[in-house]
Amino acid sequence: MDSLTQIVLGAAVGEAVLGKKVGNKAMLYGAIAGTIPDLDVLARYLVDTVTATEWHRGFSHSIFFSVLFAPIFGWLIWKLNPKADANWKDWSKLMFWGLFTHPILDTFTTWGTQLFWPFKTRLAFQNIFVIDPLYTLPFLLFLILTMFQKRTSAKRRKYNRLGLIVSGLYLLLTLILKGFAYKQFTNNLEMQGISYIEMDICPAPFSTILWTANINIGNAYLIGNYSFFDTQPVQFILYPQNHQLLGELETNDKVIRLINIAEGWFTITKENQKLIFNDLRFGLLSLKDDEKRFAFTYELINTPNGLEVLETPKTSADAEGLLGSLWQRILGN
Repeated sequence: MDSLTQIVLGAAVGEAVLGKKVGNKAMLYGAIAGTIPDLDVLARYLVDTVTATEWHRGFSHSIFFSVLFAPIFGWLIWKLNPKADANWKDWSKLMFWGLFTHPILDTFTTWGTQLFWPFKTRLAFQNIFVIDPLYTLPFLLFLILTMFQKRTSAKRRKYNRLGLIVSGLYLLLTLILKGFAYKQFTNNLEMQGISYIEMDICPAPFSTILWTANINIGNAYLIGNYSFFDTQPVQFILYPQNHQLLGELETNDKVIRLINIAEGWFTITKENQKLIFNDLRFGLLSLKDDEKRFAFTYELINTPNGLEVLETPKTSADAEGLLGSLWQRILGN
């Protein structure tokens, strides 16, 4: 999830664990704990694109990381706050839950997490987008109400508990909505006489009203969108896999790793003599019917020193294009 959401979750967890003893300091350190796992993004400045992408939501998002570093961070906080009514074990407990709930929340997103690192399996339930105002804003409101209550106030615990409950129930609701959306996609595929090998669905950006399906039909993918406000059948657009365009690069180590990162959901395109690897899991740059660009793409460049992989940067214009088409599509077809 986005940084604000993880800060809010970490602060609420910190309050639940230690708020009665140390007040708003519990929120502060909980928010810090909720931020720490995402510092793995700094790897992009130290290693190549493929390695940095592999490391994202890896070690720092694992149970092992939480168990290993919670007592270390807890000891540091204890030394910084010697007069606080909390000991080393209390701070360690707060840090563990702040660190651990971060990757738990991330498992509900499309990217998922290597919660059981060093095992490579990523848990990804794909029922919530990385930014979802309906999850974050009510949670933030309850957290703000909590902050302005006295440390020992029953209202403080009540507001914080409500924030955790409401956000948890929303996550449960998104799982139910995903089930309904999946059923609609399968019904539409059957109604249109389309046979397929496998299907993967996830919510569109910022919403759980609109869902996107990637459907593997063998040598191509179908991509369709379904809104709960739709009145017409789902329209599926075909995207050739074009895996043969890789040629000898098909056995290149970096390409194999990219394929593993994309979990096999990828297409290859050639644009102005550039070879592009498209990761399908995060959708297209807009919801227009003629859109061909994907949100996550990598240029494959042969150099004298071997294959170089560069992630294609996204611009503010890309975001505006997505938002413009998104709200129209949410309202139905």
